[in-house]
Amino acid sequence: MKKVEMFVAGLSYSQSQSGAYALFLGVVGEDKRLPIIIGGFEAQAIAIFLEKMTPQRPLTHDLFKNFADSFEIHLLEVVINKFEEGIFFSKLVCEKDGEIKEIDSRTSDAVALALRFGCPIYADESIVDEAGIVIEEPEQEEEEETLQTTEKEPHPSSINPYEDYLTEELEGLLQKAIEEENYEEASRIRDEIKRRKEKS
Repeated sequence: MKKVEMFVAGLSYSQSQSGAYALFLGVVGEDKRLPIIIGGFEAQAIAIFLEKMTPQRPLTHDLFKNFADSFEIHLLEVVINKFEEGIFFSKLVCEKDGEIKEIDSRTSDAVALALRFGCPIYADESIVDEAGIVIEEPEQEEEEETLQTTEKEPHPSSINPYEDYLTEELEGLLQKAIEEENYEEASRIRDEIKRRKEKS
């Protein structure tokens, strides 16, 4: 099996499945993307880490890492090793006391753990060839516009619920949402703050 290294290229609401998210893994050094449909909980776990949010209590993937660290189990790499009927399968390659073990995992969980352990993410080259899509520059701009539009889907109203808040107030609301473990709301507030900073 020839492996290619991947990285987390983006995360958005899925246009094809209600309540799901699309995780885009990019091929290092190429314009290829691997789109993977994942659940809301796993999407939050990935987004929280990428946005450097600090939950009040450890989430499941944080707990897994703390557990592994406590028993000196190291996650060496994550490998997307199978693609069947539209579903991606992965394995965790772990090491303890010089012994290597491979553990089956959902790809969404594997990516969330790889981010926390700081280990590389790989995919079988044949999977990338079969399920990957090539992103060209003009299309990439269109995709970004599509993702921005898609992110507004949970708010069918054209009125921005945060438009009357100052940025400083939004940062306070963001911290409160994190403290209350309302990560979906925190994600929306974070997006609004990010949008404002990009416009300024």
